[in-house]
Amino acid sequence: MTSPRLTLFAVILTFGTGSVDAASFVRLGGVFSSVMTGNLVVAGSAISSESLGTALHTVVALVGYVMGAALGTHVAGRPRPDEPVWPGRVTVTLAIELGVIACFALGWELAGEKPGIVAEHVLLALAALAMGMQSAAMRGLGGRAALSTTYLTGTLTGVVAALLTPREGARFDVPGMAILAALTAGAAAGAAFVSFAPAFLPAIPLTTLTLVVVLALFTGPPGAAAG
Repeated sequence: MTSPRLTLFAVILTFGTGSVDAASFVRLGGVFSSVMTGNLVVAGSAISSESLGTALHTVVALVGYVMGAALGTHVAGRPRPDEPVWPGRVTVTLAIELGVIACFALGWELAGEKPGIVAEHVLLALAALAMGMQSAAMRGLGGRAALSTTYLTGTLTGVVAALLTPREGARFDVPGMAILAALTAGAAAGAAFVSFAPAFLPAIPLTTLTLVVVLALFTGPPGAAAG
């Protein structure tokens, strides 16, 4: 069973993911920065309709995500039996992601409310790079401690499965439900900021990442109960 602190970290990170995905979809070409399978569907549709602009956006997002996942995997590595559930390498990976999001925030402010095509692609690449790194960081937890904070179809499946096949009296996958709620809330907040206060949109992922990195550094890594 996942520890409450680990769930809290995942929920905070997922809130930031929702805001970045919403910003990417609404303002950066109608594609996602973390949901690459969804982007592949968008790419296929764009190719069939000869919408080369949209297809290019999906390629930019995919390349950025793959690069982020590769870098994140290099830094976070694989979990080892002699390490804590939350290795320091995971925190380092998230700290590097925070730097990428800071670059995204700077570019977002410089680009203004209507970024040009080059700025749009650069911002999308930075957002996808950050999401790829975060995905790799959470995979670095490994085993039952692993919680996704970016691609969440598996999380939704787990929530449904828990309702139908409860184990040890646990009918509700509380961590999974909390993460899905955080994604929805983050997306709503991100879309609202883009519409009404676009300059402040980067504050959401900057805050969520900073909070998790600081908590991991100064309060010790979260653990996970056996189960």
